[in-house]
Amino acid sequence: MHSGARPYACAQCGRSFGFFASLRIHVGTHTGERPYECPQCGKALASRSSLREHVRTHSSEKPYACELCDKVFSHSQYFHKHMKSHKDGRPYLCSRCGKAYRSSSSLRAHVRTHTGERPYECKQCGKAFMSLPALLGHRKIHARKNT
Repeated sequence: MHSGARPYACAQCGRSFGFFASLRIHVGTHTGERPYECPQCGKALASRSSLREHVRTHSSEKPYACELCDKVFSHSQYFHKHMKSHKDGRPYLCSRCGKAYRSSSSLRAHVRTHTGERPYECKQCGKAFMSLPALLGHRKIHARKNT
């Protein structure tokens, strides 16, 4: 179906789909139905394609390859996000999720969301933050207490 038509609508929320199979998967988000189970860890998933991508987290399989820079990805959404980076001038790519940034400093800040690193520490109470703006916002709490 290339016409852009979306004849299959969800009776619960109105969202429409181009394929009945897509609607059936979507309906599971309302019912909580997750009929596909990972044989390795037991995680339940809503669709066969979600299971296929999840199973790759247990292996090193990376079937999505960028022909422009040779990066490879285990999940299609990371690959598509990466491909967008070639179009919009964002050359700094996260090796974990494929998200792209215009500057290396923005990438470093993003990587902290994966690593949990919190290099910015409040000298008054010791609480640590992932970014300088978060620390500066926190400091205002101490300033208000002291006034």
